[in-house]
Amino acid sequence: MPYDDYHRQKKVIITVATTGAIHGKDVNPNLPEQPEEIAQQVAACEEVGASIAHVHGRNEHGENDASRLQEVNDAIRDACDDIIIQNTTGGQAKYDSRIAGIRTDPPPEMASLDMGPFKRDKHIITNHTRNNIERLAVEMQAKGIKPEMEVFNSGQLAEVRRLIDEGLVEEPPYINLIFGGSFTPANPRNLQTMVDNIPDGAEFNVLAVGPHQLPLTTMAVLLGGHVRVGMEDNLYYRRGEKAQSNQQLVARTAEIIERLDRDIATPDEAREMLGMAQKPVETAADGGQDAN
Repeated sequence: MPYDDYHRQKKVIITVATTGAIHGKDVNPNLPEQPEEIAQQVAACEEVGASIAHVHGRNEHGENDASRLQEVNDAIRDACDDIIIQNTTGGQAKYDSRIAGIRTDPPPEMASLDMGPFKRDKHIITNHTRNNIERLAVEMQAKGIKPEMEVFNSGQLAEVRRLIDEGLVEEPPYINLIFGGSFTPANPRNLQTMVDNIPDGAEFNVLAVGPHQLPLTTMAVLLGGHVRVGMEDNLYYRRGEKAQSNQQLVARTAEIIERLDRDIATPDEAREMLGMAQKPVETAADGGQDAN
C-alpha cells in the first residue's frame, strides 16, 4: 500500500518542470524560455534536490518548439552534474513534433507519454490516439527510455494497464497523476481514489496545477509517492506572490519532504527506484507519419 511506503521512509523523487508550452514571461517574467536560462534554473534545482528535469523547448519568441529540445538538452548537460532529462512528447502537437522528444542525440533517459487526449482552455484540444501512444511506447522501449505515463483523468488508467499487459513498459511502471485546470478535479478525495486505483507495483508521481500544487504534492509525500513542481504548472509561490524561480518552488518542497521524515532521492537513487539501470541507446528511428 502506498501509505506503507511513507512509513517505510521510501525516498521521494522530485521532478522539476521549469517551463511548458503555454504561458510565458508575459505572466511571470521569471519563467525561463531560452536554453541557457532553462539550464541555469535546472542546475539550481538539482542543487536543492531535484533529480529529474521535465523539458520543453521554445523558440526565440518563447513559443513551443520541439526542434529546440536538442539545444535545451545540451545546455542542461553542460550546466548540471547528473540530473535525469525527461523530454516531453506531449501537448497538442502532431506526432512528428511529439516524437522529436525521443530522437535527440543522445536520447533522454526519460520521456513523458500522454495516456490520451485532453482539453485545455476554450480552444485547445490534444489529438492523441491509441496508435500513437503505442508507437511512442515501442520506440521508447527499444531505446531504453523510461516513460512517465501522464494520466489526465481516471479513465486513462485503463490505458496504463493496457500498456503494462501488452509488455510495452518496463517494471516498475511510472505514472504521473495530474490534477487541476481542465484535468482531474483537484481535491484530496480524488487524489486518494486515483492512488487506490493504480496498478500494483507501480510508482506514482503527483502534478497539480496552480494553487493545488503545494497541498496535493504534500499529500503525495504522505501517501508514499513522488512529486513534480515548477513553473510549468504553477507560477506563484503563495497567493498573490509570483514565484521568483523554479529553485524557490523545489526548495520549499524539499523542506516539506524532510519535515515529513522522508529522504530525497538522488538522480542515481531515482534511476534505481525506476528500474533505469542502463543509459538509453540509439536505434533506427521510425519515420512514420501521424496516423491519428
